[in-house]
Amino acid sequence: MLDQPPHRRGRDEGISGCRGPRATPDPGRLTEREREVLLLMVRGLSNAAIARALVMGETTAKTHVTRILTKLGLRDRAHAVVCGYETGLVRPGEQS
Repeated sequence: MLDQPPHRRGRDEGISGCRGPRATPDPGRLTEREREVLLLMVRGLSNAAIARALVMGETTAKTHVTRILTKLGLRDRAHAVVCGYETGLVRPGEQS
């Protein structure tokens, strides 16, 4: 696997929390608030916009994002968006 280019490795090896039987984020792993933050994050909101929407401080929103990424084994926000679409958390064209 290491002889493959880096941009192909994750796709071919599968991505933790996003493919296979563990595709859907386990609700038991996230708090209710983290699920709310994840949905807004997947929809493309910034930390500041998440904070405004959920009436929390921006630092609190950043903390939630970090914990979500860690709990679900995601690399970054872009990976969370891909995971959200692949698992059906959001669907293309779906309104808030």
